[in-house]
Amino acid sequence: MEREPAVSAPLPETVRERALSTRLPAYVYDLNGLRAHAAAVRAATPVEVFYAAKANPDPRLLAALGPYVDGVEVSSGGELAHVRTALPGARLAFGGPGKTDEELASATGGRPPVDRLHVESPHELRRLAALRRETDVLLRVNLPVAISGAALRMSGPFGMDPEALGVCLDLLERTPWLRLRGLHAHLASGLAAEPLLQVAAQVLGWARTWMDGPKEINLGGGMAVDYRDPGARFDWAAYGAGLESLRYPDETLRIEPGRALTAYCGWYVTDVLDLKRSHGEWYAVLRGGTHHLRTPVTKGHDQPFTVLPAGGGPVASGPVTLVGQLCTPKDVFARQVPVDRLAIGDVVAFSLAGAYAWNISHHDFLMHPKPGFGYIDC
Repeated sequence: MEREPAVSAPLPETVRERALSTRLPAYVYDLNGLRAHAAAVRAATPVEVFYAAKANPDPRLLAALGPYVDGVEVSSGGELAHVRTALPGARLAFGGPGKTDEELASATGGRPPVDRLHVESPHELRRLAALRRETDVLLRVNLPVAISGAALRMSGPFGMDPEALGVCLDLLERTPWLRLRGLHAHLASGLAAEPLLQVAAQVLGWARTWMDGPKEINLGGGMAVDYRDPGARFDWAAYGAGLESLRYPDETLRIEPGRALTAYCGWYVTDVLDLKRSHGEWYAVLRGGTHHLRTPVTKGHDQPFTVLPAGGGPVASGPVTLVGQLCTPKDVFARQVPVDRLAIGDVVAFSLAGAYAWNISHHDFLMHPKPGFGYIDC
């Protein structure tokens, strides 16, 4: 895979001050920026917005998002219990493959019960029916639609083929305590507004042939975040206008953004422990590593960063590879990125670290100290 150089991201002054004054390594979350971004998304989006908690379930981020979303999507019993505590009374949708009997019972019998349960297979629906609890369900369908440019295709274990829906309908006719509200179809991730609208149009076209009467269609998430260009953001205005033009009057549309809501509010901040040359190339060894910020090695990109001069030791310039403290060559934040100056003791602030970062990382590998967490909230 050809890698493009990481691009330095603008650093708010409040984040800069916190980065230079906190114990490192640390996550710094700008809750003021998150609220402003969420408010803009809310204003541009004329459909229901559920935040996908898997992107970042930090309780303070959830609380900041609460006023701007219609609910929260969870994908495990652990997330369900966590969000029930962090946002009491919030509307919850429970999705994800491989739900256990205990999770189904908690989703339908806990307080509050989930607003929607996304059914992934006929077998899951049978187990849900056996509980004999009134539940509003969406059937998750895996449609063979045309998709180009996606970072991920959500196929395989996610949802069911259209042919399996007939089995579910037969069961639903015999279980009146389960109320079919519509369909769920999250098919791809990492798309810009126009291709995501093209997917939505195909999903809605198919759904209208399958359902009679008022329809509820959850289109999932998948809004792109560009790690090569931190200043470029998903075009929420175009996407919202497009959804408005696609929606029929009797339809309820819902989306589930995660990364595109919270990625921009977070920074992973650390410092340079060592600089060395190996086979003619500069390497900067940073405190921490991908056990704190696994995103770049997982997605195969260079995490954008800003250098804050703070050290007075040896200096490197030109292309530098930024690595962590782990005993693996995969512990890399960014490869051969040009820098004007980087010294031992300098602080490095990695941007776009507000989603799929700390919560998706392998925290206990080598048992290094965990990072601190700071919040800008005024």
